[in-house]
Amino acid sequence: MKRKNMTLVLGLALICGGLAAYLSFTYLRSSGASGVAIASEPVSSQVIVASRDMQIGRVITPADIKQVDWPSGNMPLGYSSSPAEVVGRGLLTPVRANEPLLTNKLALKEAGGGLTITIPAGKRAMSVKVDEVIGVAGFVLPGTRVDVLVTLDQLAKYEEPTTKLILQNITVLAAGQLVQENEQGEPQTVTVVTLVVTPDEGEKLALSSSKGRIQLALRNGLDLDTVQTQGIRSRSLITTQRPVSTGPRRPSGIQVRVFRGPETSTSTVEGGGG
Repeated sequence: MKRKNMTLVLGLALICGGLAAYLSFTYLRSSGASGVAIASEPVSSQVIVASRDMQIGRVITPADIKQVDWPSGNMPLGYSSSPAEVVGRGLLTPVRANEPLLTNKLALKEAGGGLTITIPAGKRAMSVKVDEVIGVAGFVLPGTRVDVLVTLDQLAKYEEPTTKLILQNITVLAAGQLVQENEQGEPQTVTVVTLVVTPDEGEKLALSSSKGRIQLALRNGLDLDTVQTQGIRSRSLITTQRPVSTGPRRPSGIQVRVFRGPETSTSTVEGGGG
């Protein structure tokens, strides 16, 4: 009887142990799977990006943006997470499709859009007529820097043609097309270049445009140095030299003819100062 009870107790212990092991194994497997699943799903946040390419000065509309998931550990500085933060604000720089709309690329809502929001405080925007030569064959683009030269000639009632460098390191705001688009969303081509100048520089540019012919010289974007020039006149382009004779050399003395009776002779006397 005693032996039968011991067998029953051992059987119950084996059953309980097996059940405990099974439950433990099931728990560990489910918790491990869920842990792997959680680790494999990166944490992300919503970021507002451009839905298409947009030009400088454009006022953003709801159709111009979209929300995308962005890894939370690599959020761009100055990002926007809500459409309300960007809609109605003008672009200070061109943007490409899927590019985040950062705060430093957007003007305040009160500023509106167009060309005016891109003009720095204390500066002015002035446009000048250009052609392929003046515009450096199409290489003068928004954001590039140029020097401005003016040539005064007879057309400007100037006695002697003269060229002078009048403005240096001037930023090009717009070139070859208007900042705003037409109703069809297409750029309107115009033959002007718009420069960012101070009021004093604007006076020089206006007078130069009316009294002479201007020329733009494209600069290296990293070259910010200014130079001092004297200008150049047409007479300085040509240097003259005294002609050099290639014929036989004439005697430097004075020839004297002497008559001695029927005989005649000629002699040369070296001339002095008289």
